[in-house]
Amino acid sequence: MTVIANLKGPRTANPKSVAISAWRRLIMTKTLWYKSKKGLVSGLIDGFQQSFSVDKRLTDEDILGSIAYAQALKQAGVLSGKETMTIKKNLLKMNKQFVVRNGYKAEDVHTAVEMELTRMSGKVAGKIHTGRSRNEQVVADERLYLKKAVAGIQAEIHNLQKEIVSQAQAHIKVIMPGYTHLQQAQPVLFSYYLMSWFFALERDKNRLSDCLKRVDISPYGSGALAGNAYKIDRRKLAKQLGFSGVSVNALDAISDRDFIIECLSGCAILMMHLSRVCEDLVIWSTGEFGFVQMAEGLATSSSLMPQKHNPDALELIRGKTGRVYGNLFNILTVMKGLPSGYNKDMQEDKAPMFDSIDTVQACLKILALAIKTMKIFPERMEAAINSRILATDMADYLVKKGIPFRSSHHIVSKLVRYAIANQQPIESLKINDFRRFSPVFDKDVYKIFDIRKSIESKNTLGGTATPMVKQQIKTAKELLEPV
Repeated sequence: MTVIANLKGPRTANPKSVAISAWRRLIMTKTLWYKSKKGLVSGLIDGFQQSFSVDKRLTDEDILGSIAYAQALKQAGVLSGKETMTIKKNLLKMNKQFVVRNGYKAEDVHTAVEMELTRMSGKVAGKIHTGRSRNEQVVADERLYLKKAVAGIQAEIHNLQKEIVSQAQAHIKVIMPGYTHLQQAQPVLFSYYLMSWFFALERDKNRLSDCLKRVDISPYGSGALAGNAYKIDRRKLAKQLGFSGVSVNALDAISDRDFIIECLSGCAILMMHLSRVCEDLVIWSTGEFGFVQMAEGLATSSSLMPQKHNPDALELIRGKTGRVYGNLFNILTVMKGLPSGYNKDMQEDKAPMFDSIDTVQACLKILALAIKTMKIFPERMEAAINSRILATDMADYLVKKGIPFRSSHHIVSKLVRYAIANQQPIESLKINDFRRFSPVFDKDVYKIFDIRKSIESKNTLGGTATPMVKQQIKTAKELLEPV
């Protein structure tokens, strides 16, 4: 059954002898404006340039924008009250599934929505596009979408942060080696290490909030590039759509995608942080470290080697980071060198945008679950600490004895190499061994070799001492409280 057969309205005895109304002809031909048809070439290009398969995800946003624009047209005197009511009523009846299910061969989501509106409302639907261009529609739809999507990402960051704080509290006194260059550097609290993740994620969250300031701008009323010829109240229209402001220049409003690029840049930086977290956890879950173990389901065994416990979920997050980076460079490359105004190249912005949002949200969910369910082995962490990790404390000991730090550093370096050459832990050296390198060494030097005392000595703001970590957790909880 054809679409026309489902339309309401009187029928004539001889339809062939009667001209079909313009609005019905549009539906039958599945186009809303004149397009040249050149046989095979037409078929190829129609399929090549369609974006509906991707941008159908913006259906809800496009409907919302059309409802608001219909109201603006009424206030401008373009639509009557009755016409506005008809259009709004039918737009409200629409939903994404309904539009998609009809299977129109629409070029894009904007065309699909208008075609569906035409089917439901008749020729009055043809007025909805008065003064409006798809150039402004797509930007408005993307901005509306990103406002929700970014808020969703921030909510997932929030959940991940909660799991980090929970683990930090549960393991507040667990000690571990701190690393630089993957070499043991200084002892720290495991909770301190976890909180370093929290504050990196907090910056990611704030970065996205800053990005939203530039996303939250309405382009409606920009037209194709030169503005709207009708008396559209752009500020009122923006407010109705939930935007905080309006674009100042119509050409700029429709011709840039920097707001998407900025959001994807924020996503890329976030994924960089997630990847680094995963890298640490992957290393720490090895037999050589054994600091943590991923829960069943987040790690799998080998298809050949049954003893394996592979951290697949963490590795996938690490791998998907490259995917999000690629999406960012995709859009940057598309936009590079484009002339002013709208260009069809910009149609390629949506697939990487959607993919990045979906990927980031999934990775955040999985990592939050991984951190919540991972098993911690405090005894392995502490046992891994080599006493040479206290070399800096030894240098500080000499400083307190009146030796300049650079000289102290030199003395301790030679002392460490002496202990290694003699295959002895530093703390097992005799006092005379210490005095070979400096006469100021005394028996109180052995007090240095207390790992927990070393940790608690870092009792300044931002340090690893227990009171400082508790302060960091307190700050984190305050940040997590709803505003």
